Amino acid sequence: MPGGDEPRSYYVGVDVGTGSVRAALVDQRGALLAFADQPINQWEPQFNHHEQSSEDIWAACCIVSKKVVQGVNLHQIRGLGFDATCSLVVLDKQFRPLPVNHEGDSHRNIIMWLDHRAASQVHRINETKHSVLQYVGGVMSVEMQAPKLLWLKENLRETCWDKAGHFFDLPDFLSWKATGVTARSLCSLVCKWTYSAEKGWDDSFWKMVGLEDLVTDNYSKIGNQVLPPGASLGSGLTPEAAKDLGLPPGIAVAASLIDAHAGGLGVIGADVKGHGLACEGQPVTSRLAVICGTSSCHMGISKNPIFVPGVWGPYFSAMVPGFWLNEGGQSVTGKLIDHMVQGHAAFPELQAKATARRQSVYAYLNSHLDLIKKAQPVGFLTVDLHVWPDFHGNRSPLADLTLKGMVTGLKLSQDLDDLAILYLATVQAIAFGTRLIIEAMESAGHSISTLFLCGGLSKNPLFVQMHADITGGNGKNEQSWKSCVS
Repeated sequence: MPGGDEPRSYYVGVDVGTGSVRAALVDQRGALLAFADQPINQWEPQFNHHEQSSEDIWAACCIVSKKVVQGVNLHQIRGLGFDATCSLVVLDKQFRPLPVNHEGDSHRNIIMWLDHRAASQVHRINETKHSVLQYVGGVMSVEMQAPKLLWLKENLRETCWDKAGHFFDLPDFLSWKATGVTARSLCSLVCKWTYSAEKGWDDSFWKMVGLEDLVTDNYSKIGNQVLPPGASLGSGLTPEAAKDLGLPPGIAVAASLIDAHAGGLGVIGADVKGHGLACEGQPVTSRLAVICGTSSCHMGISKNPIFVPGVWGPYFSAMVPGFWLNEGGQSVTGKLIDHMVQGHAAFPELQAKATARRQSVYAYLNSHLDLIKKAQPVGFLTVDLHVWPDFHGNRSPLADLTLKGMVTGLKLSQDLDDLAILYLATVQAIAFGTRLIIEAMESAGHSISTLFLCGGLSKNPLFVQMHADITGGNGKNEQSWKSCVS
């Protein structure tokens, strides 16, 4: 650590989520000095087609970057890093946007991570039983990049596929935009593109699934230079990007991370000494990072590879250097909570009452649940109401994109009490899904003692408490309790 008289050094981190871009300014001690966010656009031209714009996202990155460095001596800024959702960005050979839609709108050149248009393609990929699939839990997800690439080839051959020069994961697009370097991060390629940190690309897979044209050009369109996350890219920030972002040219730019993996790295590596937590002194391999925002990702690491059916990985050095990563997940958990609450007949009443109290709707719902629970624990309010949360398919541990959601125990009433209890049942269902993922990981060889929650939903005390309650015991050994930290 620098001495007290040493000048401050500053670092800018940019986080691109599903609905907004955030930036933070920190110093060399890790102190958060400034924060800014900016919404980004999404399009859903038809059901299960979700698109964004790389130009829109870059513009939002520039807005938030300029905001967080206001009043700072730019000469003291030392570095810049990006993380983002694992969405697919398509550019032509001159790095111009290409349309990923039937409308031919090249402004919409991103297939978002939650897009499920490639259901037929991923089914055919999984039917191959290729050996690379053992590193994604045995079944590839429709949210990974290979099925999306195959969909583009089969559906937009002339307007997109034949003109494409570059297919980027969104985090890698941002680092290219900042530096002009097309190198990809090991994080993105290993976790979403079937790349092996030890063996590289497997030609036989791409040929077997009908994407042999990616092999013939030596993978230049999807990445043939791969760097570990955090590695310095090229000569740093280009003059053009520096002007856009309001930062000094030449500062270091790090190879990127997927957004959930950035959160996972932060909490898996967190220093917990002196906080009186049960996990103090335990190995980092006993921690499960639960990154809970629009979706939930469950990150566990191990010294040796562990193969968990229905859970992605093992991925070597994709998040924590030298460790294998397993990644469970629940698709659109935060989006599901919004869907259930905002679609209820009592939502306008909830909005009005929350506004009158100057609270968020979820803070109001949490306080309302405390009012109606009376003497019983809040969890018992849902004794007759249950939610199956797979409204967008099941990512882990069932790995079945065809599954649908369900609510059982509905009554004819639709008042605010009913809305609050439906909200509670939805949160409980998500927490129970986390428990199923933990049980699958532990059955395969993981030993998990502590959940570390981060992301937007971790700010909701009910969400955290339900995860603590529902993942607390394994049902067999009452001494086997897990602690939960947010």
